[in-house]
Amino acid sequence: MPANKEKSSRSLGSDLARVDAHRIAATEYAELPELTDAMLARATVNKGGRPRATDPRKLVSIRLPASVLARWRASGDGWQTRMAAVLAKRAP
Repeated sequence: MPANKEKSSRSLGSDLARVDAHRIAATEYAELPELTDAMLARATVNKGGRPRATDPRKLVSIRLPASVLARWRASGDGWQTRMAAVLAKRAP
């Protein structure tokens, strides 16, 4: 980025600051439904994120010739996954 050009700020385009600043008044509690034992019995905990991989990846360091890396990178996005597949096929 050129030194004379300022970095633009990123924005979600939302008013989260206003939402965070809001304090619930006592009158707003009347709008909330009463929790019953039946409601709590139906409740489930949903953990977000990706499911755990059956064969998780490990970070390794390997020294390869620059020409080999250049050819793999030139093959486009997903080169690391394709390289791993080739290595897995050739593994003893």
